[in-house]
Amino acid sequence: MTNRGPVDATITPRYAGPSTFARLPRLDEVERADVAVVGVPFDSGVSYRPGARFGPAHVRASSKLLRGFNPVQEVEPFAVQQVADAGDIAVNPFDIQEAVRQIEAAARDLVGTGARLLTIGGDHTIALPLLRVMEELHGPVAVVHFDAHLDTWDTYFGAPVTHGTPFRRASEEGLIDKTASMHVGIRGPLYSPEDLSDDQVLGFQVIGCHDMDDLGWRGAVERIRERVGSAPVYVSLDIDVLDPAFAPGTGTPEAGGLTSRELLNILRSFADLNLVGADIVEVAPAYDHAEVTGIAAAHAAYELVSAMAPRGAHA
Repeated sequence: MTNRGPVDATITPRYAGPSTFARLPRLDEVERADVAVVGVPFDSGVSYRPGARFGPAHVRASSKLLRGFNPVQEVEPFAVQQVADAGDIAVNPFDIQEAVRQIEAAARDLVGTGARLLTIGGDHTIALPLLRVMEELHGPVAVVHFDAHLDTWDTYFGAPVTHGTPFRRASEEGLIDKTASMHVGIRGPLYSPEDLSDDQVLGFQVIGCHDMDDLGWRGAVERIRERVGSAPVYVSLDIDVLDPAFAPGTGTPEAGGLTSRELLNILRSFADLNLVGADIVEVAPAYDHAEVTGIAAAHAAYELVSAMAPRGAHA
C-alpha cells in the first residue's frame, strides 16, 4: 500500500490546508500508521508559567512548511513509513492523577495498533505515563532527556507528580535503564548540590550546556551513543533546552541554552539508535513570537520522525 503523505502544497496552499501535523492524514483516514503524532493538551503540572496546554495546536500550526524530503538525513520520512495525526488525548485538567491514567490508557491503545508515538505536549508531567507504556513494550528504556532542568526532584508542595518530577518517579518505578539514560542541555541554578548527586543515583548522566563549548554537538552525540548503546531509546524533549532566543514560548526559560542548529544536528544522529518513541513538551504559545518556538518544535519533531524512518530506500 502506498503511504499517504502531506497535502500537496502546489494544489492547496499551506495556509489553507488541514490543521494536522505537517498537513498529514488523520489516523482514521489511513489503514494503519507506523508513527502516530498525538497531542496531549495538559499543563496542570506546571510550577511557573502556564499555557502548554495550547502547545499541540501551536506546533501543528507551525508545521505547515515541513516538506517531504529530509536532505540531511537523506530520507523521505512520510513516504517510507505511514505517519498520521492521531489528534489529541482529552484529559482531566483538574485532577493530575486521573489525567495521568487517561494519558497512559490512550497511549497504550495507540501503541497497540503497532505505531510508534511522537507525543506533543503539554507539560513534562506527561512523560511519566508515556514511559509506563514504553516499559510495558520494551522493558526499561534508555531515556535521552533534553531539558534545561533535571526533572528528577521529589515533590512540589507535597505533590509527587508534576512537570519537575517525572523522571524520579520513572526511575523509582523501574521504567528507565539506569545504565543508559542521560540528560542533555542542563543549566541554571539548582536548589542544592544534592540535586546532582540524587540524579546520579536515579540513573542519569549529564551533558550540561556549559559542556557544549568544548564538546560541540558531535562530541555530545558520541557521549549519547556510548551511553545508550543498543538499548531501546525514548527521547523526551523539553523545548526549554533551547536558549530563550530560539524558544521564548515556554514556561520555565533559562539563559544559556542550546541553539536550534545544535539540537537538530543531535536529533539527526538518532537514526542510528533504537528509537522507540519520543515526546516534545512545554511549548507555551502565549509567550511565543512569530511562531519562533513552534517552528523549532515542529522541526525537532520532523527530525525525530525522520530518525524513525527505515533506511535504504526513497519513494
